[in-house]
Amino acid sequence: MQSMIDDLLDPACLPDRTEKVSLVQTHISLVFLAHEFVYKIKKPVNFGFLDFSTLKKRHYYCDLEIKLNRRLSKDVYIGVLPIIYGGKVHRMGIGEGRVVEYAVKMKRLPDEMLMKSVFLRKELRHEHLQKVAELLARFHLSSLNSSHIDRFGEPEMFKVNTDENFSQVEKYIGTTVRKKDFGALKRWTADFYNSNRELFWRRIEAKRIRDCHGDLHMEHICLTEDLPIFDCIEFNDRFRYTDTVADIAFLLMDLEYHGGNAFSRILWDSYKEIAGEAEVESLLSFYKVYRAFVRGKVNSFQLDDENIGTEKKEEAVETSKRYFQLARSYIE
Repeated sequence: MQSMIDDLLDPACLPDRTEKVSLVQTHISLVFLAHEFVYKIKKPVNFGFLDFSTLKKRHYYCDLEIKLNRRLSKDVYIGVLPIIYGGKVHRMGIGEGRVVEYAVKMKRLPDEMLMKSVFLRKELRHEHLQKVAELLARFHLSSLNSSHIDRFGEPEMFKVNTDENFSQVEKYIGTTVRKKDFGALKRWTADFYNSNRELFWRRIEAKRIRDCHGDLHMEHICLTEDLPIFDCIEFNDRFRYTDTVADIAFLLMDLEYHGGNAFSRILWDSYKEIAGEAEVESLLSFYKVYRAFVRGKVNSFQLDDENIGTEKKEEAVETSKRYFQLARSYIE
């Protein structure tokens, strides 16, 4: 893996002319940033809910990533490129040899126009929120719904997600999440299922369980004129087949995590008017708790990644703690 990374950081090993290449790592991806394009490689990991353990699976999910993301950013996703090892060096999309990996090729969007960047510069405006709300509401109202997708809105089916979260986070108690917070969140979640079963079924009857985005936070929205929304969940249908309120809850939670509570209220008010939502505030809170907990979990996973340095892991600990504390604040 490291030799491939080192090779692909050489601009000569990429298919497009560029003077500089940099690398960003997540718990599941290697992202090579060039001047005009981004190349994303899936790590050979298996977290249970995500399985990229074989080359065949990674190739499949690269193709699916492009297909799904073109729904909200059709001009950003270009194609899938093979990474070829010729015996001495790895090259992307060029040369002869053995295909050892695949990469998703995307147009590089301007970092300064990502919603998070605009927010942090204090330049986020009401008109931005209105456009985002309208786009997401229209997407949710028109995205795929079926009897198969409806099943993922059933309380027993969604409980698979929350049970999995608690199981996978348990090992981080005392490191990224306080024991008392973990216990309180687990009890509150169980109580919510027991008290609100009919609410889940009403959402199914209202056709609100859709093929959504699944990873809808500020870093995945670009506030350029065409407003691309990218990097949806491709690796597990049950994270994407969900209540539309669960999808928008991620973005609202993300704004609140960064201190943008007023912006979150504006976005939600605009969205629910266009989407025709009513009497779902308790469900929105439930899904905010879920989304904050997931972000705490995902950041905790970085502690187990041997390719990530000590400084990044310390940062992941602090980030995880804040997300778990946010989740706790929602139930208080």
